[in-house]
Amino acid sequence: MKSRFRSLEGKQLLYESYDRLLNLWGVDLEEQDIDTRFGKTHVIITGNKKNPPLILFHGTGDNSAIMWIYNIKELAQQFYVIAIDTLGGAGKSEPNDEYYNNFQPHLWIDDILETYNISKAHMAGVSYGVYLALSYEIRNPHRVDKIICMASFIPIKGLGLKYTLLGIKSVMVFFPEVLKPSEKNALKLLRKLGSPISDTHTMNNELLKHFLYILKYSKPERRKFISYEMEALSSFKQKALFLIGDSDSIAYHPAYIDFFKANHFNYKIIKDAGHSINQDQSDIVNTEMTGYLIG
Repeated sequence: MKSRFRSLEGKQLLYESYDRLLNLWGVDLEEQDIDTRFGKTHVIITGNKKNPPLILFHGTGDNSAIMWIYNIKELAQQFYVIAIDTLGGAGKSEPNDEYYNNFQPHLWIDDILETYNISKAHMAGVSYGVYLALSYEIRNPHRVDKIICMASFIPIKGLGLKYTLLGIKSVMVFFPEVLKPSEKNALKLLRKLGSPISDTHTMNNELLKHFLYILKYSKPERRKFISYEMEALSSFKQKALFLIGDSDSIAYHPAYIDFFKANHFNYKIIKDAGHSINQDQSDIVNTEMTGYLIG
């Protein structure tokens, strides 16, 4: 079994910080570890079970504790929220050999929904979390109600060299800071990922510390993406809302916006928001999420 952490001491520090972040959520919650065919999946549950279910997927290099800290209070008032620690990431989920050999996101999400007897749910994701949600919707549209897609573009086949180069350029945003984890570089990377005017991260010492622990002690996970034919995307055009920050150095580019326009996708540009859109402009994003999903 592969280790997701550079040391046991680092894993312990990260988990302790994870728990402290959850204490800052300000909601009643329950943590559970559930069995899936790809390993133990850690979930955080909050909200009234009688409300519509909402499945949350964080991005790469994150976990649920840090990702949803500024959104969860409002979401928990309107939804039965299940926030998932992605397998292979810096959260508390523990992948098995099958994950490393043949991970299939739609089967993994099937296992989670079946565990909680959910026949149909809303979904929301940030960055890589959008890929997970869309991968599931494309195969199981009858089980997905509406989707909020934040800070992400869509992996589509045959878009050409320009889009390939943009994808490579977006990955380079993380360098060189990710190679030299330190408090200084953690703060520098957070500022690169966020809005130039946002102090959301610097004002929360526990969040900054947790991000440093992720960089310092977790091993970067190589994600596998499947690109889809344009025809496969038609099923979610009418049920997905894309929220993109105007300062997002990864997901915002005129070519991406032109694509959304030309293909009639539902999207909104959020002013003064970066790749950490749901934290940079949490009030606006919370309103957009609840309004779209409930409306």
